[in-house]
Amino acid sequence: MESKHYSARALDANALKSFAHPLRLRIYELLDEHGPSTATRLAGLLGQNTGATSYHLRELARHSMIETVPELGKGKEKYWRIVPGGFSYGDPSTDPSADAETVDAFARLLDDLIRQRGAELARWREEEATTPEEWVRASGFGRRSMRLTVAETTRMREEVFEVLERYRAVADRRDLESPGAPDPATGRVVVHFDVLPVGVKGAIKDV
Repeated sequence: MESKHYSARALDANALKSFAHPLRLRIYELLDEHGPSTATRLAGLLGQNTGATSYHLRELARHSMIETVPELGKGKEKYWRIVPGGFSYGDPSTDPSADAETVDAFARLLDDLIRQRGAELARWREEEATTPEEWVRASGFGRRSMRLTVAETTRMREEVFEVLERYRAVADRRDLESPGAPDPATGRVVVHFDVLPVGVKGAIKDV
């Protein structure tokens, strides 16, 4: 089964290497959590100077990962937000033409993804007791281990991504309609989803 794409764009090798910078990863994470923000505010959150955050914001924008929000800017002050639609990146280790720097950047992105997921799970464990009951009831943990064929695994993955894409489109549309003014009835909901064929034996990749 051919894999579908559920993101607005796929990162090329240059974008992948640029994104795999610790400060840019953190800036992107903060924009995802807090919504549109300025270089000054991000500098305060990160303990950096405004010049550094401005530079890294421009680098993220150069690869179309973030964009300015004209409706919120005043004078020379710019607000930045994540480009709606998200992004994806393939595993360069499966591409014979990928250079070592690209493969290393991909590994750093995966390591940061693992760190971020662990931090988000730990944060929920701390916040659950003080979260409104209706949101706790709407939350959920899930893990399944199944014996499936490649075709079944691919089909399951595509079906789940289709559901996630439907709700992401709703959220993106809402954010674009009211930049910087989230609907008080909404909350930031984090969804983790992985499909990992653990333990499947095969040829060893030559990285």
